[in-house]
Amino acid sequence: MAARNEKTFQDEGLDKIDLKILRLLQGNGRLTNAELADKVGVSPATCHRRTQRLFEDGYVRQVRAMVDPGKVGRGALVMVGVVLDRSTPESFAQFEKAIARLNFVLDCHLVAGDFDYFLKIRVGDMADFNRIHGDQLIALPGVRQTRTFFVMKEVVDNAPLDF
Repeated sequence: MAARNEKTFQDEGLDKIDLKILRLLQGNGRLTNAELADKVGVSPATCHRRTQRLFEDGYVRQVRAMVDPGKVGRGALVMVGVVLDRSTPESFAQFEKAIARLNFVLDCHLVAGDFDYFLKIRVGDMADFNRIHGDQLIALPGVRQTRTFFVMKEVVDNAPLDF
């Protein structure tokens, strides 16, 4: 997908400096304000005001560390396709409310195609997933079927956005 043109960003009130701040923070959220200001060529005060505005306007939702899953016992990545027994707003709402409470689910997306939802789950190993699947996933409201995909190699994971 091609990056949006500069005019589109200008229409939203962003200029080249704002875009550079966003790109730099996306690459390294630990940059100090002074480092960020130096890299974009503005004063620290100006950089701080701009960065605060980017947060306030929702361009940056949060800054957090990327923890190595293997180092904390969550080295196995599992993708799960979920099919619900009904395709109604109520069944979707019940499922979404229940899935949001499961701390082992990293991502949950409503999708078009063979599944209703696609989940990204981190676990310690296959036995860990088997327990979670049997105890929690298939017991979720409205779940008719799941299809599990164990990731053998993570080629691209959480790549920075291209804009």
